[in-house]
Amino acid sequence: MILYSTNHQSPDVSLEEAVFRGLPSDNGLYMPHIIPTLPVSFFENIDKMSITDIAFEVSKALLSDDISDDDLKMIVERAINFDAPMVEIEENTYVLELFHGPSMAFKDFGARFMASLMSYFLQKSQKDVHILVATSGDTGGAVAQGFYKTPGIKVTILYPTGKVSDIQEKQLTTLGENVTALEIDGTFDDCQSLVKAAFLDKDLSSKFNLASANSINISRLIPQSFYYFQAFAALKRQGNTKPVVFCVPSGNFGNISAGLIAKRMGLPVKMFVAATNANNVIPEYLKTGNYVSKISQETISNAMDVGNPSNFIRMRLLAGDVHEQVVTHITGDFSTDTATRKAMKEVFERTNYIMCPHTAVAYLGLKSYTDTLNEEVAGVVLSTAHYAKFLDVVEDTLGTKVEVPERLSDLLSKEKVAIPLSKEFVDFKKYLLS
Repeated sequence: MILYSTNHQSPDVSLEEAVFRGLPSDNGLYMPHIIPTLPVSFFENIDKMSITDIAFEVSKALLSDDISDDDLKMIVERAINFDAPMVEIEENTYVLELFHGPSMAFKDFGARFMASLMSYFLQKSQKDVHILVATSGDTGGAVAQGFYKTPGIKVTILYPTGKVSDIQEKQLTTLGENVTALEIDGTFDDCQSLVKAAFLDKDLSSKFNLASANSINISRLIPQSFYYFQAFAALKRQGNTKPVVFCVPSGNFGNISAGLIAKRMGLPVKMFVAATNANNVIPEYLKTGNYVSKISQETISNAMDVGNPSNFIRMRLLAGDVHEQVVTHITGDFSTDTATRKAMKEVFERTNYIMCPHTAVAYLGLKSYTDTLNEEVAGVVLSTAHYAKFLDVVEDTLGTKVEVPERLSDLLSKEKVAIPLSKEFVDFKKYLLS
């Protein structure tokens, strides 16, 4: 795989270089020159394949020039060893549960695959790497779990103080070992800016082998495409012949970019719905054609509190670049906290299914889109995190106590260890150099 920078001011690189660099020197994002189309036989037989089988075939099509089949199979089997089941909560409305991995969030797919891929390359190069990652909630926990005790890799996680749930915070501040948490006095966008600035700083880049585990890293997007194929396979097993619509709760827009990669590889998708909370920069772009970043607002769906999504350029390029083409693949919707709580409560009372706030935002986005159609579709809502990770919001909204998985409840008794820092780059740089 040969990758270029979206700013076109830095050289093309190999997969290995893109994985460890994270960002090109011109502050663009890495994108593959070629996204292959999967053969018709793959889709004919997809309903007979496990998610691990699907992941191997998809990654082989993308990465076979860089990694042997045997090594790639080992990477996939190490990373994707949990399922992504689909639950029909209403007629023609399905929830794709992406929270069955170690950190109980969809980012386990990307973080574990990336960790496995980096370990493979590090074994060959015998070098050490320092990973910097900003999180608005779930990325930090998934990266912490994915890279925990991985030889040759040090992880520093930046998160905004007071803007992640208690369980999310404990997931990234209680591991120790090679994982350090920095509690930044600012927003997620501030954390993300610090990480980007570090990659472009010559003092830091000369001293450390810096890498990113955010969705700005292309190796995060590749495995996130797997579960779109998995959802299609599940629908096919049920005999579905209706067009498929995916509604994606969106913050940094890596997840929907991964879906567009799947579509470019041949996955038949009628439409992607990009669903956001009050941070509706992308829905406004899709509606008007104008992209205007904003200061992020705090909401109950905190993992989506992003006012300047890093993957906007990738999403746009994958969907055709110009606005007129983009909107043939993606439509947008956004929801207030009030509407989100109402959807959570109504779905629970009607179906007994518990949705986290992010899933509820996607549910509303799907309904907003399908209500405009004159045909039946199979609507798939991506559920990106277990509801118990947002316990206070869920229990307050539903008016009842809910069951908490033991692996999450055990975290609450552990001691948080985090280093407080300002949002100023000079302080972050000083910390790293020290």
